[in-house]
Amino acid sequence: MTSTPYTVADVMTTKVIAVTPSTGFKDIATAMERWKVTALPVIEGEGHVVGVVSEADLLPKEEFHEHRPGLIEQMRRLGDTAKAGTTRAENMMTAPAVTIRPDATLPQAARLMADRHIKRLPVVDADGTLKGIVSRADLLKVFLRTDEELATEIRRTVVERLFPLSHEAVKVTVAQGIATLTGEVRDGDLIPLAERLTHSVEGMVDVRCQLKHPADATSS
Repeated sequence: MTSTPYTVADVMTTKVIAVTPSTGFKDIATAMERWKVTALPVIEGEGHVVGVVSEADLLPKEEFHEHRPGLIEQMRRLGDTAKAGTTRAENMMTAPAVTIRPDATLPQAARLMADRHIKRLPVVDADGTLKGIVSRADLLKVFLRTDEELATEIRRTVVERLFPLSHEAVKVTVAQGIATLTGEVRDGDLIPLAERLTHSVEGMVDVRCQLKHPADATSS
Protein backbone atom coordinates (compact mmCIF):
# COMPACT_ATOMS: atom_id res chain seq x y z
CA MET A 1 0.00 0.00 0.00
CA THR A 2 2.93 2.32 0.50
CA SER A 3 4.76 4.02 -2.33
CA THR A 4 7.40 2.17 -4.31
CA PRO A 5 10.45 1.52 -2.09
CA TYR A 6 13.64 3.37 -2.87
CA THR A 7 16.05 1.31 -4.92
CA VAL A 8 19.81 1.34 -5.40
CA ALA A 9 19.26 3.28 -8.64
CA ASP A 10 17.73 6.13 -6.63
CA VAL A 11 20.81 6.73 -4.48
CA MET A 12 23.81 5.32 -6.38
CA THR A 13 26.60 7.41 -7.84
CA THR A 14 26.60 7.14 -11.63
CA LYS A 15 29.95 8.82 -12.19
CA VAL A 16 32.29 5.96 -11.34
CA ILE A 17 36.06 5.86 -11.45
CA ALA A 18 37.18 2.43 -12.61
CA VAL A 19 40.40 0.74 -13.66
CA THR A 20 41.24 -2.07 -16.05
CA PRO A 21 43.01 -5.35 -15.29
CA SER A 22 46.26 -3.92 -16.68
CA THR A 23 46.21 -0.75 -14.57
CA GLY A 24 49.37 -0.45 -12.52
CA PHE A 25 49.76 -0.19 -8.76
CA LYS A 26 50.79 3.45 -8.71
CA ASP A 27 47.94 4.52 -10.97
CA ILE A 28 45.47 2.70 -8.72
CA ALA A 29 46.84 4.37 -5.60
CA THR A 30 46.81 7.77 -7.34
CA ALA A 31 43.18 7.34 -8.42
CA MET A 32 42.10 6.40 -4.90
CA GLU A 33 43.79 9.46 -3.45
CA ARG A 34 42.52 11.84 -6.12
CA TRP A 35 38.91 10.71 -5.94
CA LYS A 36 38.88 9.98 -2.20
CA VAL A 37 37.64 6.41 -2.55
CA THR A 38 38.79 3.22 -0.85
CA ALA A 39 37.98 0.79 -3.67
CA LEU A 40 37.71 0.79 -7.46
CA PRO A 41 35.80 -1.51 -9.82
CA VAL A 42 37.97 -3.34 -12.32
CA ILE A 43 36.35 -3.47 -15.76
CA GLU A 44 37.18 -4.92 -19.12
CA GLY A 45 35.64 -4.65 -22.57
CA GLU A 46 32.69 -2.26 -22.60
CA GLY A 47 32.35 -1.96 -18.86
CA HIS A 48 32.00 -5.54 -17.68
CA VAL A 49 32.95 -5.75 -13.99
CA VAL A 50 35.52 -8.48 -13.34
CA GLY A 51 36.66 -7.53 -9.85
CA VAL A 52 37.27 -4.83 -7.26
CA VAL A 53 40.62 -3.54 -6.04
CA SER A 54 40.67 -1.92 -2.61
CA GLU A 55 43.10 -0.29 -0.22
CA ALA A 56 43.33 -3.63 1.56
CA ASP A 57 44.57 -5.19 -1.68
CA LEU A 58 47.34 -2.58 -1.93
CA LEU A 59 48.56 -2.74 1.66
CA PRO A 60 50.58 -5.97 1.37
CA LYS A 61 52.94 -4.10 -0.95
CA GLU A 62 53.79 -1.74 1.91
CA GLU A 63 53.66 -4.42 4.60
CA PHE A 64 56.28 -6.60 2.93
CA HIS A 65 58.32 -3.70 1.55
CA GLU A 66 61.16 -3.96 4.07
CA HIS A 67 61.22 -7.69 4.74
CA ARG A 68 60.55 -10.88 2.89
CA PRO A 69 58.11 -13.19 4.65
CA GLY A 70 59.39 -16.50 5.87
CA LEU A 71 58.20 -19.79 4.42
CA ILE A 72 55.62 -20.35 7.14
CA GLU A 73 54.22 -16.84 6.72
CA GLN A 74 54.13 -17.27 2.95
CA MET A 75 52.12 -20.46 3.33
CA ARG A 76 49.77 -18.85 5.82
CA ARG A 77 49.21 -15.72 3.75
CA LEU A 78 49.51 -16.85 0.17
CA GLY A 79 47.01 -14.29 -1.09
CA ASP A 80 48.70 -11.31 0.56
CA THR A 81 52.22 -12.30 -0.41
CA ALA A 82 51.10 -12.81 -4.00
CA LYS A 83 49.59 -9.33 -4.05
CA ALA A 84 52.77 -7.87 -2.61
CA GLY A 85 54.73 -9.26 -5.53
CA THR A 86 52.57 -7.94 -8.33
CA THR A 87 51.96 -4.54 -9.90
CA ARG A 88 48.74 -4.98 -11.90
CA ALA A 89 45.10 -4.75 -10.88
CA GLU A 90 44.26 -8.17 -12.31
CA ASN A 91 46.59 -9.82 -9.80
CA MET A 92 45.55 -7.73 -6.80
CA MET A 93 41.79 -7.45 -7.23
CA THR A 94 39.15 -9.42 -5.41
CA ALA A 95 37.28 -11.53 -7.93
CA PRO A 96 34.57 -12.19 -8.71
CA ALA A 97 33.28 -8.84 -7.57
CA VAL A 98 30.36 -8.63 -5.16
CA THR A 99 27.83 -6.58 -7.13
CA ILE A 100 24.21 -5.54 -6.94
CA ARG A 101 21.48 -4.67 -9.44
CA PRO A 102 20.00 -1.17 -9.80
CA ASP A 103 16.51 -2.40 -8.87
CA ALA A 104 17.60 -3.91 -5.56
CA THR A 105 16.06 -2.26 -2.50
CA LEU A 106 18.15 -0.33 -0.01
CA PRO A 107 17.67 -2.96 2.74
CA GLN A 108 18.92 -5.62 0.32
CA ALA A 109 22.03 -3.57 -0.39
CA ALA A 110 22.60 -2.92 3.31
CA ARG A 111 22.31 -6.61 4.17
CA LEU A 112 24.73 -7.57 1.40
CA MET A 113 27.29 -5.04 2.60
CA ALA A 114 26.94 -6.26 6.18
CA ASP A 115 27.14 -9.94 5.23
CA ARG A 116 30.24 -9.46 3.08
CA HIS A 117 31.87 -6.80 5.28
CA ILE A 118 32.28 -4.30 2.45
CA LYS A 119 31.66 -0.56 2.25
CA ARG A 120 30.56 -0.15 -1.36
CA LEU A 121 29.09 -2.21 -4.19
CA PRO A 122 29.46 -1.87 -7.97
CA VAL A 123 26.01 -1.62 -9.51
CA VAL A 124 25.63 -3.69 -12.67
CA ASP A 125 22.92 -4.55 -15.15
CA ALA A 126 21.85 -8.06 -16.14
CA ASP A 127 24.94 -8.40 -18.36
CA GLY A 128 27.33 -7.38 -15.60
CA THR A 129 28.01 -3.97 -17.12
CA LEU A 130 28.91 -1.22 -14.65
CA LYS A 131 26.12 1.32 -14.13
CA GLY A 132 27.17 2.98 -10.89
CA ILE A 133 28.42 2.41 -7.40
CA VAL A 134 26.57 2.50 -4.10
CA SER A 135 28.21 3.13 -0.73
CA ARG A 136 27.11 2.98 2.87
CA ALA A 137 26.75 6.76 2.83
CA ASP A 138 24.44 6.51 -0.20
CA LEU A 139 22.13 4.16 1.70
CA LEU A 140 21.72 6.78 4.41
CA LYS A 141 20.52 9.43 1.97
CA VAL A 142 16.89 8.47 2.59
CA PHE A 143 17.25 9.75 6.15
CA LEU A 144 17.87 13.22 4.74
CA ARG A 145 14.22 13.49 3.66
CA THR A 146 12.49 16.40 5.39
CA ASP A 147 9.95 15.90 8.15
CA GLU A 148 7.34 17.58 5.97
CA GLU A 149 8.00 15.17 3.12
CA LEU A 150 7.73 12.18 5.43
CA ALA A 151 4.49 13.44 6.99
CA THR A 152 2.95 13.99 3.57
CA GLU A 153 3.83 10.48 2.45
CA ILE A 154 2.49 8.89 5.64
CA ARG A 155 -0.80 10.71 5.28
CA ARG A 156 -1.15 9.92 1.59
CA THR A 157 0.05 6.32 1.48
CA VAL A 158 -0.96 5.05 4.92
CA VAL A 159 -3.63 7.11 6.67
CA GLU A 160 -5.84 8.03 3.71
CA ARG A 161 -5.71 4.52 2.26
CA LEU A 162 -6.28 2.59 5.47
CA PHE A 163 -8.88 4.93 6.96
CA PRO A 164 -10.80 6.49 4.05
CA LEU A 165 -13.77 7.37 6.27
CA SER A 166 -11.94 8.68 9.32
CA HIS A 167 -8.60 9.92 8.00
CA GLU A 168 -9.46 13.54 8.72
CA ALA A 169 -9.55 12.69 12.43
CA VAL A 170 -5.95 11.45 12.30
CA LYS A 171 -3.11 13.85 12.99
CA VAL A 172 0.34 13.04 11.57
CA THR A 173 3.39 14.87 12.85
CA VAL A 174 7.05 14.14 12.16
CA ALA A 175 9.96 15.60 14.13
CA GLN A 176 13.57 14.58 13.48
CA GLY A 177 12.33 11.63 11.45
CA ILE A 178 10.10 10.33 14.26
CA ALA A 179 6.44 10.07 13.30
CA THR A 180 3.54 10.41 15.73
CA LEU A 181 0.03 9.34 14.74
CA THR A 182 -2.84 10.47 16.97
CA GLY A 183 -6.63 10.49 16.72
CA GLU A 184 -9.56 8.08 16.51
CA VAL A 185 -10.27 5.71 13.63
CA ARG A 186 -13.31 3.60 12.87
CA ASP A 187 -11.46 0.32 12.30
CA GLY A 188 -9.30 -0.43 15.31
CA ASP A 189 -8.07 -3.69 13.79
CA LEU A 190 -6.09 -1.71 11.25
CA ILE A 191 -4.09 0.28 13.81
CA PRO A 192 -1.21 -2.27 14.05
CA LEU A 193 -1.02 -2.34 10.23
CA ALA A 194 -0.89 1.46 10.13
CA GLU A 195 2.08 1.39 12.51
CA ARG A 196 3.92 -1.22 10.43
CA LEU A 197 3.32 0.61 7.16
CA THR A 198 4.48 3.89 8.69
CA HIS A 199 7.68 2.18 9.82
CA SER A 200 8.22 1.02 6.21
CA VAL A 201 8.25 4.57 4.81
CA GLU A 202 11.77 5.24 3.54
CA GLY A 203 13.68 7.56 5.83
CA MET A 204 11.61 6.86 8.93
CA VAL A 205 13.63 6.82 12.15
CA ASP A 206 10.88 5.70 14.54
CA VAL A 207 7.10 5.62 14.91
CA ARG A 208 4.86 6.42 17.85
CA CYS A 209 1.39 5.18 17.01
CA GLN A 210 -1.20 6.59 19.42
CA LEU A 211 -4.27 5.91 17.29
CA LYS A 212 -7.40 4.81 19.12
CA HIS A 213 -10.77 3.26 18.34
CA PRO A 214 -13.87 4.71 20.05
CA ALA A 215 -14.50 1.32 21.63
CA ASP A 216 -11.19 1.62 23.47
CA ALA A 217 -12.48 4.58 25.44
CA THR A 218 -15.79 2.82 26.15
CA SER A 219 -14.12 -0.34 27.44
CA SER A 220 -11.79 1.63 29.69
